Amino acid sequence: QVQLVESGGGLVQAGGSLRLSCAASGGTFSSYVMGWFRQAPGKEREFVAGIWWTFGSTYYADSVKGRFTISRDTNKNTVYLQMNSLKPEDTAVYYCAAGVRSDDYDYWGQGTQVTVSS
Repeated sequence: QVQLVESGGGLVQAGGSLRLSCAASGGTFSSYVMGWFRQAPGKEREFVAGIWWTFGSTYYADSVKGRFTISRDTNKNTVYLQMNSLKPEDTAVYYCAAGVRSDDYDYWGQGTQVTVSS
């Protein structure tokens, strides 16, 4: 049973940085894509960034390009989301996800809250 556990959320001022972590267990992730999504109050969940486990290729939503960086540590089975130059509109619950297709994630974490104050 695949489990994903996020950590690293919190309260930060605009312009600040946070690093989210997603510890993955219970599976072999070599053929997986790992993603970060977010959901703000009253809004639909949206894609933020994704990374293919084996080759490390990455892709991002336009809204975070140049500010956020996704990475993974294959020895620790952990995916990271480094968030810089944070804006109030980045405030949301951030979710880690895993799947074999980038358009259909199968497993989700419980989420971690990120709040950016102006």
